[in-house]
Amino acid sequence: MTMHEQEYCSLLRRTLITTALCIVTVLVCYFWIDRPVAFFVYRHHINTIQVFRWLTYPPPEVQNWSALVLTILMVRRAWGPFLRWQKVLLVACLSLIVADDFRFSLGDVFGRYWPETWTHDNPSLIGTGTYGFHPFQRGDDIGSFPSGHACRILGFATVWVIAMPHNRIIATVLCVPMLVSLVAMNYHFVSDVIVDSVLGGMVATYAAHLARLELT
Repeated sequence: MTMHEQEYCSLLRRTLITTALCIVTVLVCYFWIDRPVAFFVYRHHINTIQVFRWLTYPPPEVQNWSALVLTILMVRRAWGPFLRWQKVLLVACLSLIVADDFRFSLGDVFGRYWPETWTHDNPSLIGTGTYGFHPFQRGDDIGSFPSGHACRILGFATVWVIAMPHNRIIATVLCVPMLVSLVAMNYHFVSDVIVDSVLGGMVATYAAHLARLELT
């Protein structure tokens, strides 16, 4: 087995361990944390604080611009090799797109209702008293799990953290408030955010590893 294959085996083992821990965490949240937190946010009107709403805007915008950024980078490549930050940006954009698409597929697999009713009279815990998973039912009204915002955030930011470790503090300061805002707005349950943060981080880790960013 080559060194590169050994690295992938090690990465796979870490992924499986992380997945197992994530499943346990989700179960704990599902039975004892998700509902109390959602009702707390609702009763104390935390989701009326505008700053939390504003913090949910950046992740979709970054995704919307990712395709254009990738196009510009491909044109830039015609004039020579990428600078390090350009290569990291390319991998981060690809990671975000793949992670969000993966999340979308999982949303159909799990089919979880939302904390609150937001659009098209979607069933929810607070709006209609509906709670739980309904596997393999498609539609935006049952797509709370996992969280798309969290997946975008970690799918993009984790690549930068791996490739440029000195940016870890900056990434944390930027990401944590956005993740908290998803729960504070009752857009997602705590477990939704946790599982998709892990998913985004995993996709980003594999993307960085494939691009050999951690070695250059």
